[in-house]
Amino acid sequence: MPSPDLAAVRFEDVAAAHTDPAFPRFHPRPAQGWINDPNGISFINGRYHVFFQYNPDSARHHSIAWGHVSSADLVRWEEHPVALRPQPGGPDEYGCWTGVVTEDGGVPTAAYSGVRGDGGHSQVVIARGSEDLVSWEQTGHVAASMPGGQVTAVRDPFIFRFNGKRYAMQGAGLANGHAALLLYTVEDMSDWKYQGIWLTSENPVAAEFTAAEIWECPQLVRVPDDASAGTDSGTWLMMFSLWLSGDAHEHANGVGHLIGSLAEDAATGLPVFTPRSGGKSDLGRDFYAPQIVALEDRALLWGWANEGPGRDGRRGRSQDETDAAGWAGVLTFPREVSVVDGVLAVSPAPEIAAYRGAPVARAARGAVVVPPFAEALVTGGSSGGDTAVELLLVGNGSSQTVFRGTVEPGEKLRIFVDASLVEVYRPGSVCTTLRAYPAAGEEWELHLPAGAVADVWTLEQPPVQG
Repeated sequence: MPSPDLAAVRFEDVAAAHTDPAFPRFHPRPAQGWINDPNGISFINGRYHVFFQYNPDSARHHSIAWGHVSSADLVRWEEHPVALRPQPGGPDEYGCWTGVVTEDGGVPTAAYSGVRGDGGHSQVVIARGSEDLVSWEQTGHVAASMPGGQVTAVRDPFIFRFNGKRYAMQGAGLANGHAALLLYTVEDMSDWKYQGIWLTSENPVAAEFTAAEIWECPQLVRVPDDASAGTDSGTWLMMFSLWLSGDAHEHANGVGHLIGSLAEDAATGLPVFTPRSGGKSDLGRDFYAPQIVALEDRALLWGWANEGPGRDGRRGRSQDETDAAGWAGVLTFPREVSVVDGVLAVSPAPEIAAYRGAPVARAARGAVVVPPFAEALVTGGSSGGDTAVELLLVGNGSSQTVFRGTVEPGEKLRIFVDASLVEVYRPGSVCTTLRAYPAAGEEWELHLPAGAVADVWTLEQPPVQG
């Protein structure tokens, strides 16, 4: 029997007991505290594990630990005790920042950015976990430090495998103002071998789609591609969070990606990534620091949606309001990523359909009231006129537009509302992630163009199977 200190808590119980109407019920997170970047996403021993940067003591980014939730089905989530904590006097005494979890010789192993002090450079720190990933041993072992030369900042280790070998990369910033990726060989998880600057934002394709001063949270995974279905060939997706000076959790550049190929250099034996296209990885203003895990049959992504002061005409929350609420940050639904017709396509994981509850509207037209926890499916009509769909907060004699986008004839948009988080999915495209906060007396409304119809359901926790 597990120790009470290590017992899991069902997220649906956390959500049901929460008093803040803006708190999500279907996106798991602790009841209190700050969260940001998803970390250590893995599927081990039949469970999905999602860690995240976490300050359990306040709704501000400070003294960052790793929180931990897990699920067997991506629907019912359990919250576990804090996994990693800053170690006094250690290389992570200021914070355990972004990283990954992998299996190393059968042992769950975390590799993360340990930060020694405010404004200090990060190092790759290693921790070893129990079989169920609930208990962790932190010895402060450093596997890689920041290289010298023109590298002025490093971020966020990520591990990938290619041609039977294990590699790692980190995001970086250079003295010339460009962003970069650093490459490592990792034969031994405790001792990473630096191989040099691997890619920079001076690359013409990278300059067009992923311009930044530092590439944060770098990802590199092989993803399904409709053009190579049924073959062993694959398309590689590289994704970055695009950091600029003065971002302060606002992240105006958002997240970008590159689509390309990976090959082995005949002279060095090291992998070479060749980008051929790219784009924005989310069209919303409230999405950052995603992490992707590549599984046998699919690739899944989670991102971070932060609290904000309001953007693009949307009402936000002030820091005082966030402090009073006692919590900050939401993780997105798990999303499947693939390449369709040469571009990135993002869709909600099919398991999310289990949240679809009672229908509240069928083939509705015009203005449609949407519950505070809901899914809406909008289908474009044949009208040749206005094709704009709007999701608004309406009440108290005023309204604010949270989302506005087009829907073409026959096209379908899936819109999820979970209290203060909105996710809009368009087939063959990326998602739009937004935050908005209904005030007392306000309700959500969909405004549809002529010819378009909407089906709307409540979101509900599915019954537990006996």
